[in-house]
Amino acid sequence: MAAVFLWRMNEAIDRFILYLATERGLSENYQLSTRISLEGLGDWLESTHRITDPNAVTTQHIADYLAQRKADGLAPASIKVIVVAAKIFFRFLHARQLVDHDPAAVLPLPRIEQYLPETLNEAQVEAFIESIPTNDPLGLRDRAMIELLYASGLRVSEMANAQLDQLHLEEKVIRVTGKGNKTRVVPLGSKARAAIEAYLENGRPHLVNRRTKGHIFLSVRGGKLTTVRCWQIIKTRAEHAGLKGVYPHLLRHSFATHLLGNGADLRIIQEMLGHADISTTQIYTHVEQARLKAIHRQFHPRG
Repeated sequence: MAAVFLWRMNEAIDRFILYLATERGLSENYQLSTRISLEGLGDWLESTHRITDPNAVTTQHIADYLAQRKADGLAPASIKVIVVAAKIFFRFLHARQLVDHDPAAVLPLPRIEQYLPETLNEAQVEAFIESIPTNDPLGLRDRAMIELLYASGLRVSEMANAQLDQLHLEEKVIRVTGKGNKTRVVPLGSKARAAIEAYLENGRPHLVNRRTKGHIFLSVRGGKLTTVRCWQIIKTRAEHAGLKGVYPHLLRHSFATHLLGNGADLRIIQEMLGHADISTTQIYTHVEQARLKAIHRQFHPRG
């Protein structure tokens, strides 16, 4: 029998999110996304069927909710997020005997058309970085940030959260904490190292104040840069270089694609990106294949 004290959906969701945070160590963004998905389902169950008990939820209820969201115009990728959230939520409750059955177990994941990630080519990256002036602290900071993102393939959150003691310039590596609270060591490269050294010597000291902590990259007020601010900086700097639609993850995609195109092993790229599954990294093989096919069509006489 299901436990009596978890008779309301919102209480079950709270307990599950706590599990994601404390036992799984998943990011706040992931916790928030999952909560939004589950609370949307819970609100619909209560308003449509007066269901507040997770044990009363059936597979048909969830299927009807997904059909409603699809009819409302929700994209397949967003529907998949809801399905995944429902699956792991009810699997959690069932495994702990908090519900008598798992209504989400048989739900299929919606098929999603796979899009190849956008990338900059090597000349565009070079022009982008070289366009950033280094005659002031913010220019030194921004150039070091972009050199680091491209050299190491970091997620923007990993870069924003990175501390000085994670940086090992003599060895040309940085230690970062990524998804699932997993730590990895990633090479910097000589140009990124030089840009970071210049920023640390001539840029960061001008941004430090009494409340500054140990973050590598600082705002004009001496605090940690938010991921949103990093996005804004990169977008603005790219536009000044004549590049539209540039965002931090585009540099991560470019990092992986350029490594693969120059002969790097896919498993090594997986390690540097911090992907738990090699299948996630394999998307870059499709990018490389697409590039080779385009070159063949352009230059082969019977292409």
